Amino acid sequence: MTDTQFDAKAFLKAVTSQPGVYRMYDAPGGTVIYVGKAKNLKKRLSSYFRTQLPDAKTQALVANIGFIEVTVTHTETEALILEHDYIKLYMPRYNVLLRDDKSYPYIFLSQHRHPKLGFHRGPRRAKGRYFGPFPNGGAVRDSLHLMQKLFPIRQCEDGYYKARSRPCLQYQLKRCSAPCVGKISDEDYAEQVKMATLFLQGKNRQVIDQLVGWMEQASNDLNFEKAALYRDQIQAMRTVQEQQGVHGSLGQMDVVGVATDKGMACCHMLFIREGKILGSRSYFPNLPADTSDDELLTSFLLQFYLGGGDERQVPPEIILPLMPEDQLPLQEALTQRGNHKVTLKHTVRADRAQFQRLAQTNAVTALSSKVAHKTTVADRYRLLNETLELSQPISRMECFDISHTMGERTVASCVVFDAEGPSKRDYRRYNIDGITPGDDYAAMAQALRRRFDKVVEEVNIPTILFIDGGRGQLSQAETIVEETLGAKGLRLPLLIGVAKGEGRKPGLETLFVGFTREVIDLAADSPALHLIQHIRDEAHRFAISGHRAARGKARSQSTLEQIPGVGAKRRQSLLKYMGGLQEIKGASVEELSKVPGISAELAQKIHDALRG
Repeated sequence: MTDTQFDAKAFLKAVTSQPGVYRMYDAPGGTVIYVGKAKNLKKRLSSYFRTQLPDAKTQALVANIGFIEVTVTHTETEALILEHDYIKLYMPRYNVLLRDDKSYPYIFLSQHRHPKLGFHRGPRRAKGRYFGPFPNGGAVRDSLHLMQKLFPIRQCEDGYYKARSRPCLQYQLKRCSAPCVGKISDEDYAEQVKMATLFLQGKNRQVIDQLVGWMEQASNDLNFEKAALYRDQIQAMRTVQEQQGVHGSLGQMDVVGVATDKGMACCHMLFIREGKILGSRSYFPNLPADTSDDELLTSFLLQFYLGGGDERQVPPEIILPLMPEDQLPLQEALTQRGNHKVTLKHTVRADRAQFQRLAQTNAVTALSSKVAHKTTVADRYRLLNETLELSQPISRMECFDISHTMGERTVASCVVFDAEGPSKRDYRRYNIDGITPGDDYAAMAQALRRRFDKVVEEVNIPTILFIDGGRGQLSQAETIVEETLGAKGLRLPLLIGVAKGEGRKPGLETLFVGFTREVIDLAADSPALHLIQHIRDEAHRFAISGHRAARGKARSQSTLEQIPGVGAKRRQSLLKYMGGLQEIKGASVEELSKVPGISAELAQKIHDALRG
């Protein structure tokens, strides 16, 4: 409450009836507490100072007004756009605020002699083609992984590509045609790039028809090996087409679902491009008390589309759960932003109605989940899910670590976290043998292979697989999961390498995403990073405790225990008859054979083992 009462009557006498934007301050020259727009400023502002105000939010707002400023515009659409700019500038506490400054990811096809497909987020400065936007990074990674199976186009960094003198692992896995070392002609590579471009544009039918034509031509030319490659691509394409459920008549649209509960709100976006569902994403705007659904939806749409930068495109069609009162100016504002006609729809039928219900169901479900999970562990899981932009909730996480002392008694650990935190009954240790002592890469490969070789059901596959280490260990993990899970057609976990920071200080870790090498930056105080640190530290603790136990056992173990055929009773007889280990080591075969239970043949084995 301000010391000087705001003189509403004097203000309203002077205010104009033109369209425009008003800014309410808590005191003259103070903080902006609310921004609004109006077709008629005088009429709209007069509604705040009636005797009976509609809700507690408006009452609290009016009670804190110290000063009001107005800006006149030519049209209501200009007022709507200016209102958004002011909200973004002042972040008033009584406005609905969408705190989402993360740009949208794209698939990028570069303009090189041998173009590369890659993950891109941020300003689109590099020359090439950008496909998207995708709703989250997980959707891009899934698409890139699918593209590797369909089209053998390189996805490596340019520096890696230029330095190659022989094909890399991706060529051996038939995920790249190795243009870096001339394993494919420029013409054939360009054909694959063309097909990948058409696929990303949603022209699946055209891609299949083209591949069929090339297969028949190769067969007529008696080039059966090339025809077989095209045949495999066609089969893979048809499988993908069946799984994607393409709705060719839908074109490009966004579908919005809105839910509110217990002072919280969720706006769920379903993204449809070229008739395909690219994915979905939930947003949780800050919601002042007693905010109407109409105000929530209008504020969300403005901040979402006008505040996302160039990478946040406006589709020609947006399907809503209700039609805002400001439909026409909102359509005009979005049309100006998108540089094409934008239509807002509410009453729809057939596939559109189905997607509308789906978006609404997802909004309700996402909000219920957010309200229900308020514990520390649940919040950390949710924040990690949002940070990694996963398309599904995290149900299981695993982390692998390697421990040894100068190569002695190498032990690998696998710790498991489920939705409730550490699941110690699922922890596993692997004693590593048959490798060069100190070779952490080989140790990691052996542990992962033993973990995933026998997996036959996706329920046993973690959502996220953390590897305690840098790029080298992560590369080993990529190879093994491809050879074990990928070869069986099973879902691959999201691989993340956790590289220690300078001085091994917590908070300075570097996170690398498998296959894309995307680097994830998390603040030192991020709960999501704390969860990653927790599972990493638990894996390290479990590995080092197992290693110390194995090392201690080996150092305290009698050398007699390592001799085949010498059990506990025979060891006891040897020590009792000979008087000690040193005496056993100095005894001859004949002397050893006199010990009860020791044959001449076993005596020779003991003699050779102790003196070998």
